[in-house]
Amino acid sequence: MKRLQRVAWILILIVDLGFVAWGAMAAALPDHLLGPGGTPILTAGYENFSKKSWSELASTAPMTAKYIAVLFRMYGVYGVAFGLMASAIAVTAFRRGDGWAWWALLVGNTIVSVSAMTYD
Repeated sequence: MKRLQRVAWILILIVDLGFVAWGAMAAALPDHLLGPGGTPILTAGYENFSKKSWSELASTAPMTAKYIAVLFRMYGVYGVAFGLMASAIAVTAFRRGDGWAWWALLVGNTIVSVSAMTYD
């Protein structure tokens, strides 16, 4: 069982560090974070949801486009914060075998993964 626990915490750590990397990219450079079809994710998300052009929004309502970008950046910041906290739990309490850590990571990673997939 010890081997399976070691594999589990390493895999969870990889996923949570992935959240940190994705969140950092979303917060710092959302125009370079690729989404579906190789389109920047912010543009792809807006166009897929609204069925309208991002460039049209940016030209007709530039402050609205900037506001949407700020919201997306904040989503990225939350991804970084979650990923760092979950990574800390994975390398400490989960690695020790604390039961609460398993539940915290299960619930937290599920919420973050489902919200990211919902956006995409």
